[in-house]
Amino acid sequence: MTEPVRIRATASEGMTQVRLMAAHPMETGRRRLPDGALVPAHYITDLTVLHNARVVLQARFGPSVSRDPYLVFSFAGGVPGDTVSVRWRDNRGEQRSDSVTVR
Repeated sequence: MTEPVRIRATASEGMTQVRLMAAHPMETGRRRLPDGALVPAHYITDLTVLHNARVVLQARFGPSVSRDPYLVFSFAGGVPGDTVSVRWRDNRGEQRSDSVTVR
């Protein structure tokens, strides 16, 4: 089981700022262990952020994104009490979804 996505969403003056960190190893498949064996690729491929039921961000990641991706972005709208949800899927088929209430 993966760790929860850490999410913070704050609304101010008609804008909502979202900060999130998805705990994920983001292995490229090119790193070698001391014995020379390759570490298998394991990275997030798709990430979607929703405000209530509206998509506000869609991203397609690849193996070049660093471990534990951290994103900060803003969107128009949102008031305290709304919900921001994050869901992702990786190249191994694992997925996760987490939500937070806008402050």
